[in-house]
Amino acid sequence: MGQGQIRMGGFNILPTGVKNLLIINVLLFFATVVFQQTGLVDLERWLGLHYFSSQLFQPWQPVTYMFMHANFGHLFFNMFALWMFGAAVENTWGTKRFLLYYFITGVSAGLMHYLVIYFQIHPTIALMNQFLADPSLDSFRTLVTQYHGKYLNTDALQQTLAYLEQSPSILPDVVNNVVSSKEAILNQFNLVGASGAVFALLLAFGMLFPNAEIYIYFLFPIKAKWFVVIYGALELIYGVAGTGDGVAHFAHLSGMLVGLVLILLWKRYDKNRRNDNFYQYYEF
Repeated sequence: MGQGQIRMGGFNILPTGVKNLLIINVLLFFATVVFQQTGLVDLERWLGLHYFSSQLFQPWQPVTYMFMHANFGHLFFNMFALWMFGAAVENTWGTKRFLLYYFITGVSAGLMHYLVIYFQIHPTIALMNQFLADPSLDSFRTLVTQYHGKYLNTDALQQTLAYLEQSPSILPDVVNNVVSSKEAILNQFNLVGASGAVFALLLAFGMLFPNAEIYIYFLFPIKAKWFVVIYGALELIYGVAGTGDGVAHFAHLSGMLVGLVLILLWKRYDKNRRNDNFYQYYEF
């Protein structure tokens, strides 16, 4: 069988792993819509992945966030890609390895996303913690003069400092405002979607079937290996540029990178196992 062909003999168009993932994602999406309309429970709050220092973070969220989606378009394109690439990958690897790959890359994508967020917000949070550890006019002045970022309103900070210099008695109110602002920063992030794992599946498909043709907009053919390279490069560019489009580009890229590491490790493991079986068979 050539690298650009998928053998159809025994090929399951909807294998077990892909089928179950599709069902869970669709059911949770419609449950989220129904519960939001009825006001029973906010599933995005409970199952989406929040920042680890947030009051909203729960230990199950690094897994459950992969089954939540922001809207129908988000769900549709992720599920279409999950079926399109995942079915071929699962048929090649088997369900056990496919699901292990899916969850490892998905969880890793979420963790990497918030590692990037950590470096973005840490300078701001550190200044706020420094003030809260020793609240005073001087420590608040240090916060205001050293702060350079996008998470706090610098004009409001300057005004608050001026008021505090005139009326030191408002210090408790300033402390409460800083605490509230810190909580707002930590609680603002909520990651949802299977994209990190789906991008890892795209990488796996490209490595398993590098010469298979993918049709962009169902019209323009491109080989899978080049499609993967272009998509990875675009995610890196968008992630570094910080486009502010609400898309977790570094989560997508990290899903692909972790997927690459897994594939290379498994390739080496499979090769060693084949060699071991050979020598065990031909004993003297």
